[in-house]
Amino acid sequence: MDALRFLPEVEEDALAGYTWYEGKARGLGDEFLRAFYACANEVLRMPFLSPKVHQEFRRRLLRRFPYALYFTVRTGEILVIGLFHCARDPLRIKAELGQRG
Repeated sequence: MDALRFLPEVEEDALAGYTWYEGKARGLGDEFLRAFYACANEVLRMPFLSPKVHQEFRRRLLRRFPYALYFTVRTGEILVIGLFHCARDPLRIKAELGQRG
């Protein structure tokens, strides 16, 4: 793949996770962001290792944190649709993916 693109909502998702973890322990928010960017890099290198979980949406779990990156593979790019906590209701996640994607 040539490009990894994030919807603006993904930045909001990442910031919310950062803020929550940083509130729990100083520096933990930074670790969360490192895990997020490492996951995004893995998606860029090997997008098809991540299973489809809903229609064309694929999911990649972050290491250490209970979050997942949701994305689609399109011609010439990977579009990251969301970063959601794994405890969220799967039906709400599907609805959110449908609205964003």
